[in-house]
Amino acid sequence: MRTIPKGFILPDFGGHPPAPVASDVPSTYVAPAAPTGPRKLALICSKGNLDMAYPGLILGNAAAGEGVEVHIFFTFWGLDIINKKTNADLKFTMLGNTAMHMAELGYLRPGLEHKSMPQLIGQLPGMTAIATTMMKKQMADLEIPDVPEFLDLLEAAGVHMYACKLSFDMMKMLEADLHPGVEGVISAADFIEISAGAQTIFV
Repeated sequence: MRTIPKGFILPDFGGHPPAPVASDVPSTYVAPAAPTGPRKLALICSKGNLDMAYPGLILGNAAAGEGVEVHIFFTFWGLDIINKKTNADLKFTMLGNTAMHMAELGYLRPGLEHKSMPQLIGQLPGMTAIATTMMKKQMADLEIPDVPEFLDLLEAAGVHMYACKLSFDMMKMLEADLHPGVEGVISAADFIEISAGAQTIFV
């Protein structure tokens, strides 16, 4: 059995600060108040896979529905989400996704729905197309719109969407390629300014 060395201090991994020691708390101590004022959410979407496109869109839509001011920054492969030439044909692949499992397999034998699919299956020809079709069907069954329609809904809800200038230039895109709801092509520094004071989520 290992023993903890005397004087050992646990490293700070960025969690909540330790509670003040009773002797350090003045008698007039008042806990900090919760933030007030309008809520603001900044989402950074950096992935162009079908399964990685939906989290940002769903979070943005949910926040807008709660009256939160929402700003979404699409960067690197996330630009495929707002590119009219690619966003209707995003793919889902099993490769590299060890969490991939299929609920339908539970009908064959209970418990199989929780088993990860072997990575070898994802390498077979046509499996990406099959996996993509299955995911789109699951989304449609839940009445979740496809990506282009989802962008229309976000635009109608007043969500602010931006393309990353660096990625935009790197991929040699044209502004005409972008979904009409995208307000502009901006730099990372611009987005830092826009998202000041916001809760930021990186997808």
